[in-house]
Amino acid sequence: MFAMTLAILALAPSADVKLEELSLTVGKETREALIAKPTKESKAVPLVFVFHGHGGTAKHAARTMDIHKHWPEALCVYPQGLPTPGRITDPEGKKTGWQMAAGKQDDRDLKFFDDLLAKLKKDYAIDDKRIYCTGHSNGGGFTYLLWDQRPDVFAAVAPSAAAMMQVKSFKPLPCLHIASETDPLVKYGWQEIMFEKIKKGNGCEKTGTEYAKEGKLVATKFESKTGPVFITALHPGGHTYSSDAPKLIAKFFAENEKEKK
Repeated sequence: MFAMTLAILALAPSADVKLEELSLTVGKETREALIAKPTKESKAVPLVFVFHGHGGTAKHAARTMDIHKHWPEALCVYPQGLPTPGRITDPEGKKTGWQMAAGKQDDRDLKFFDDLLAKLKKDYAIDDKRIYCTGHSNGGGFTYLLWDQRPDVFAAVAPSAAAMMQVKSFKPLPCLHIASETDPLVKYGWQEIMFEKIKKGNGCEKTGTEYAKEGKLVATKFESKTGPVFITALHPGGHTYSSDAPKLIAKFFAENEKEKK
């Protein structure tokens, strides 16, 4: 299965939150992640996975995609990717990232996710009705892959600057997609195809209403009479990760939990 060690990092995104470094063995690989524990106690805690983009690091994601600062009740996990070929850039795979489709790299990242989730459930009182996933660019693509391959795990997802064209449909889930109409890498037209795919799968209405304005992010909500909500949040920053995104994502996740069966 896996082995695990924990150590407190000296460097943390803020003075009041210390990150713990987690290492575990998945197959023959040593995989790593950073953990921000909840600063507000509860009997069962929400769990948020946050995936960096291609060429990124868990440490940088914890600084810039800092969901834990905006949702102190949640346990936030920032996994570290391995060198991975990119679909648009880095075809030789010199930079870190995540598998882009089921079966790629022997599903090493899906296995990492499974073992990481199992360990976190063993060590913490995780609320199974409140497990979430978000990521930017390649990390957003991996969020979509997890939605496709592990849909029953999540209460909601929030990809940013990402698309997954090969999947025809997803099991309905609440989704917040963050995008920019000026994105030069993951073209906005590709992301619009995702919008329509998700709205159709969730049974959403064609016309949206205002959900929220957070800094430069303008979010539109598409309600569904038969399924979960879909929200688009647009910003003018191109392919960069919006600094306004973590607060909006935390709000969205906190509003959505899995229904009791």
